[in-house]
Amino acid sequence: MGRIGRWSTTVLGLALTTASCGSDQPPGAGEQLTPIQRAPIPDNEFTPVELEDTVDRLVAEINASALRPMRMAVVLKNAAGFWGPVVTAATRAMAELGVVGSVIGPIALSEDGPQPDEVQNEQIAQAVEDQAEGIGLAPFGDLQTTAVDEAVASGVHVVTLDNDVAASKRSIYVGTLNESAGTTAAETLLAMLPSPPGTVILHGSTDEAGSAGLERTQGAQDRLEAAGYEVVVGQAHWDLSGETDDVEWMTAQIEAADPPVVGMLGLFNVSYRCAMAAEAAGAKVPIVAFDFDPITVEYMRQGRIRATHIQRQYYQGYLVPYILYGIENLGLEATKNILAPQMVDGTRVNTGLDVVRGDKVDDYNDFLSSIDANQ
Repeated sequence: MGRIGRWSTTVLGLALTTASCGSDQPPGAGEQLTPIQRAPIPDNEFTPVELEDTVDRLVAEINASALRPMRMAVVLKNAAGFWGPVVTAATRAMAELGVVGSVIGPIALSEDGPQPDEVQNEQIAQAVEDQAEGIGLAPFGDLQTTAVDEAVASGVHVVTLDNDVAASKRSIYVGTLNESAGTTAAETLLAMLPSPPGTVILHGSTDEAGSAGLERTQGAQDRLEAAGYEVVVGQAHWDLSGETDDVEWMTAQIEAADPPVVGMLGLFNVSYRCAMAAEAAGAKVPIVAFDFDPITVEYMRQGRIRATHIQRQYYQGYLVPYILYGIENLGLEATKNILAPQMVDGTRVNTGLDVVRGDKVDDYNDFLSSIDANQ
């Protein structure tokens, strides 16, 4: 999950042309499309083998079908930081598929401008007007329900990533399962903690409107409390003053906690603020983070953050165009059958987490470099 600053909208991807006709128009119904060939991925200890195998099965089934042209759009919240690998991966997948498509974003916040969900709803409507047959969407939440349902009613397949619009008629969600991700992060920290009693600071979400962040936070909190720890939860902020607010709040909690703070867990891409607060309070406690922001990486190199959890956002961006293409060419149920090893409750694809410890930072960076997925 990512957040952002002033409002703007940009088309980020190339107008990706189909391999068979070399223009921005899909080939005619009678033209032969080139079979899909994926770019090879180097073997690495962090390569998600099951996800790779699933994509290969999907490609094999698509190539065995009567390939058809397609237009699609991938609508994102942002293009930098956490979202950089998503842009790279979605663009790569669309090029391999030979579709006409683009990656659209970013949206950034402004006090006096349109709200990001309003802008994103307009982008969805524009993609439908531009005759997209599939839309990949990183939504802000349930505020996109009507826009998604209207797109589906127009005959457009919609696949969500990173965050979901579960109440909508979208076909599939691709990404992290947030409650279980929070549980996993808590278990990583628990292995580093002394026995209770003790207080753990969670840098997470208390925002009822941000269901995904709240689910991740609740998963972590429940696991830590079940283990016998007091848990103090603070809301992460993404506005311009957010860093100062977060660090000051956590510093005050460390200084006032009874029983004393024995560990800290951050659940978003600004998790490094936990280390900043610990430094400010002079506390030497285990810290576990989320995502792979360059500042988080630097704190890991220093030994201040002991582990982090990466959401495989590259694979979220890569899978979405393939899934959209599969739905268009094979049908929704056939596509779900191929995705079954990664599917939960029939509508969600779990891309999983990479748990990266401090002594594996360079190895993980090498893996990201091998797939052009560095932030």
